[in-house]
Amino acid sequence: MLKDFSLQSLFMGCLTAFVGFASSFAVVLQGLKGVGATDYEAASGLMALSVAMGLCAIVLSAWTRLPVSIAWSTPGGALLASAGAVEGGFPVAVGAFLVCGALIVVAGLFRPLGRAVAAIPAPLANAMLSGVIIGLCFAPFKAIAFDPVLGLPILVAWAVVAAFKRLYAVPAALLAFIGVMVFGVELPEGALASWSQSLAPPVEFVMPAFTVHAVVSIALPLFIVTMASQNIPGIAVLKVNGFEPSPGPLFATTGVFSILAAPFGGHAVNLAAITAAMCAGEDAHPDPRRRYWSAIIGGVGYIVLGLLAGAVTAFVALAPPILIQAVAGLALIGAFSGSAVAAFKEAATREAAAVTFLITASGVSFGGISGAFWGLIAGALMLGLIKLARRG
Repeated sequence: MLKDFSLQSLFMGCLTAFVGFASSFAVVLQGLKGVGATDYEAASGLMALSVAMGLCAIVLSAWTRLPVSIAWSTPGGALLASAGAVEGGFPVAVGAFLVCGALIVVAGLFRPLGRAVAAIPAPLANAMLSGVIIGLCFAPFKAIAFDPVLGLPILVAWAVVAAFKRLYAVPAALLAFIGVMVFGVELPEGALASWSQSLAPPVEFVMPAFTVHAVVSIALPLFIVTMASQNIPGIAVLKVNGFEPSPGPLFATTGVFSILAAPFGGHAVNLAAITAAMCAGEDAHPDPRRRYWSAIIGGVGYIVLGLLAGAVTAFVALAPPILIQAVAGLALIGAFSGSAVAAFKEAATREAAAVTFLITASGVSFGGISGAFWGLIAGALMLGLIKLARRG
């Protein structure tokens, strides 16, 4: 195994960890706070997710000798941000995270459930995802309206770098955010001293609670977007690069690590798609049989970054909320555009996708159940009506 290690894989693994963490940790923090987490609970959740996905990547890559890159559920974080706090607070959300993790395990072990998730029409799944994401995608422009001096540098940094190298656009926006924080935001007296005290890893155990509303509003939509937007595309990325993974065990393992992270505030970990392409491609190593080391190194990087989650969260908490929302929104623009194009690409399913998108994006809820669930149900009914009318 050690004979397969290379400096090329080391570099790609470190880059994967940095890009994976920096490009979307803001979405995770925003999502956890959206369902009622305190700053410290959100930091604990970020830490638990980063460590869990690091360990999961190391275990799966070493076991299968495949470059299995793992990520937290970024679409799931966006879903949580739009869902809002549920009755019972963050403990109820944690209970929903546990249910989601259990469903992912079952989907991996029980093939009919996995096939059922895969059978959800892609236009509807993409429409739901784009409806969930669009709210945060407005944030970069709202930040400019809030304060052009603070918001504009973040957007400009992202746009300029994206024009040349899209992969580094969000890290560039993050660096601009740090610059704005250092030079443009007046920090409270003693803020830096308190920040330095937050270098210890944040660990907060949250006793889970369970309600039907939380299961339907959070667990089920979180399970669907995680499977449809992360796990299934993650398998596709590996196959495109010439690997033949067995999906079931991979899904089940990510579900187990999701369950382990949940009591500490983590919502879900899953197979990666974007960083999977980095680890599975030729840039990781010319020899496909040696590329798994890039995913292992990436996993080590996630663990290190996770242990620093307290400092990251404490620094972010010093900023006006709209600025970190702006970074999160920029991280999701690519996902929004891709899901929107996929949702409305086919004329035959366009109306059903539009119904799903609009209900989800509206943020309405019925009976305490979020619009993401109702959007998917309404879109499925609309699609059924269209097929029925055509048969008649």
